[in-house]
Amino acid sequence: MFQNSESVNRLLVDFILYEDNKRIIFPDSKETVVEYPAVFGSRIPFYVNEFWTARQRQVSSIHEISYRACFKGQLPRFFIELLTLPGDSVYDPFSGRGTTIIEAALLGRNVIANDVNPLSAILSKPRLEIPAKEDISKRLASLVFEVDQKADLDLSMFYHPDTEAEIVSLKNYLQQRKADGVEDQIDRWLRMVATNRLSGHSSGFFSVYTLPPNQAVSAESQKKINQKRNQSPQYRDVKKIIERKTISLLKNLKLSEIANLRQASQTAIFLEQDASSTPEIESSSVNLTVTSPPFLDIVQYSKDNWLRCWFNDLDSSAIEKRITMAKTVQSWSEAMGRVFLELYRITAPGGWVAFEVGEVRKGKIKLEEYVITLGINAGFNCAGVIINSQAFTKTANIWGVDNNCRGTNTNRIVLFRKNNAMCI
Repeated sequence: MFQNSESVNRLLVDFILYEDNKRIIFPDSKETVVEYPAVFGSRIPFYVNEFWTARQRQVSSIHEISYRACFKGQLPRFFIELLTLPGDSVYDPFSGRGTTIIEAALLGRNVIANDVNPLSAILSKPRLEIPAKEDISKRLASLVFEVDQKADLDLSMFYHPDTEAEIVSLKNYLQQRKADGVEDQIDRWLRMVATNRLSGHSSGFFSVYTLPPNQAVSAESQKKINQKRNQSPQYRDVKKIIERKTISLLKNLKLSEIANLRQASQTAIFLEQDASSTPEIESSSVNLTVTSPPFLDIVQYSKDNWLRCWFNDLDSSAIEKRITMAKTVQSWSEAMGRVFLELYRITAPGGWVAFEVGEVRKGKIKLEEYVITLGINAGFNCAGVIINSQAFTKTANIWGVDNNCRGTNTNRIVLFRKNNAMCI
């Protein structure tokens, strides 16, 4: 099994990865070489192994923020530890809940996050700033909730009237603080936790029992769930739930990791750009990109995030228009081709891109085969495809898949490098 080390030297990494005739090597992995004559005659090595598992390393509790189509923290950590050193710059152009940048910050790297969905920064930036628990408690205690508050849309199928009043009061407070220009890291933390607690399937959420917290069903669907389960919304104490979730998020963070997160927040860059155009990022400045782009039109971000968008005064339909929701592989490839050109511009010489894709459309489409061409056409050298194979992955669960016949059953990462040894 390939072992990672925080003290790994980049020259040693070069030797390990390229010692055998300039070819990437992952010991103990099953290797095959696939011919791609259409791609400049390239022969691309594929490496299959269980490179990371939930048992291999306890993922940090700070990751426990639900978001549709997110990957495990072990995935970016594997590449961050292997291919970067403390102080290097790590980037994710499709940041989502911020798994890559949070993991990079925990490990003492500088971070850049981009996502056209503003919910991404709302859910990730506060976890770099990490207010003190006592300050969060004091702020919660100081809040006065109006008992007669009601939402500007019918949410009675999700919330008890008293819970709804507390949610709306908190929403109004946060909106006012932001409008007044006095929003601070504690406010952003409260917003992040509340956004994550809006709906779910346990008493740890504000809502009655509903679908898992990475998506919100429609009001009509929730009515059917309530009827089928013979349930009605019970009162949930918003302040207590936020406080409990805060404790849970911070439960296994070391003081050194909190320090690293706060340090990263001082220089972190958060963008809401099209990933193909990020002029705020300097050319040749990024040492490693670890990302997973939208996969065709599988995830309906507008439908999933409508409740979170309501709480944060965002237009979910406008956001979805900016997200790459391609219906065909050709249109998806065209969009990702532009992204790869931008990634090539910002990647430092000798820098890396780990591009995670999955098997979609019942496994008939393997996007890595298209990604290889896109990366090489942009100027990168393809080091290989790393397949982290498990009997069943969380990624598949996220798609609502309950067997290994459909969806993303393995993490499939195409690894590229800029201006270094070519693939054989």
